[in-house]
Amino acid sequence: MTFGLFETLAFACLVLILGFFIVKKINFLRNYNIPEPVVGGFVVAIVLYILHATMGINFTFEGSLQTTMMLFFFTSIGLSAEFDKLKKGGKPLLIFVFLTGSFMIVQNVFGISVASLLGIDPSYGLIAGSITLTGGHGTGAAWAQNLTDIFQINGAMELAMACATYGLVMGGLIGGPVAKVLLKKKNIQPTKIIQERGVPIEMFENPDSNRRINVRNMIETLTMFAICLALGHLLYEYCKGSWLELPNFVWCLFVGVIIRNTISRSSNYIVNDHAVDVLGNTGLYLFLTIALMSLQLWQLQGLASQVLVILILQTVLMVLFAMFITFRVMGSDYDAIVLSAGHCGFGLGATPTAVANMQSITDKYGPSHKAFLIVPMVGAFFVDILNNLFIKLFVSYLS
Repeated sequence: MTFGLFETLAFACLVLILGFFIVKKINFLRNYNIPEPVVGGFVVAIVLYILHATMGINFTFEGSLQTTMMLFFFTSIGLSAEFDKLKKGGKPLLIFVFLTGSFMIVQNVFGISVASLLGIDPSYGLIAGSITLTGGHGTGAAWAQNLTDIFQINGAMELAMACATYGLVMGGLIGGPVAKVLLKKKNIQPTKIIQERGVPIEMFENPDSNRRINVRNMIETLTMFAICLALGHLLYEYCKGSWLELPNFVWCLFVGVIIRNTISRSSNYIVNDHAVDVLGNTGLYLFLTIALMSLQLWQLQGLASQVLVILILQTVLMVLFAMFITFRVMGSDYDAIVLSAGHCGFGLGATPTAVANMQSITDKYGPSHKAFLIVPMVGAFFVDILNNLFIKLFVSYLS
């Protein structure tokens, strides 16, 4: 069954509402901050898997809507970023980049080592490492053919997609529980952090804050989004194939930053942050919902048992790294807890998963401006660059 644009949008909205309903009704999911899009999308993915296995029905959803929602989300990050706030990233931003890069190296060394201990080709450990876990489906697909040519791996593309699928699901599932353990350790209650800081929750972390949105400021905000998307796409096409080639979402984010700060410094116009936040979070939730309900879980059946063992151990490694290294190095405070949950998101899945993990925490415990500044910037600008550099080094070593 093939779903067009409107059918995909309607189905995604219903799945997202299902996610809200399930999380509201199940205390475990709510207490451990499991994001609603992950819950709804994964439940439906399981149902679709059962239909595929029992009746042979395949479901295909319109891919352009998922891409557009992702671009909406990253554009909102850019339009929310003022240079005065970016300066505050400073040292913590550099430290988090270092942590992220260090974990990629650890991820690959660990994957290769476990593969060798299990008696399989070490390159399988690389596939079940930063290529598909930190890199996701895009990096996995990009490197699959190269790995086939270099290491003569059969079914590298299918294996990469299966590993990335596993990572996307687990990245959205472990962030909340990791944060829950750390919050309990620091004795942080749902309202305590808000009272201590006295900060109105009106930032990107909580789009439900009670600020007025009317037709005019929503149209003005949509105009900024449209300009960012258009200019971002033009820059992406212009730089394709050059040394400046970057993913489309990075250009949209970059244009958003320029537009926001140009407006702030050259006019009296005040950007309605709440409108930006609502549109951005809508894009984030719909993107994750479509991504998860589109998962072809039957791909996981193709995972060799040894590769599945590597992935499970990689999940344990991510949890331990986030709890005992990311948390401590980033300051062992509330911001560090939110950053640790975010690291779980893109250490196994993707940047939108990281943001959803963090948002599920800040919705209950209060804002973390540092985390919502650092994680999207690192996820957008540094992760792919560092990951591809490290992958090249490890491929050269193994070959």
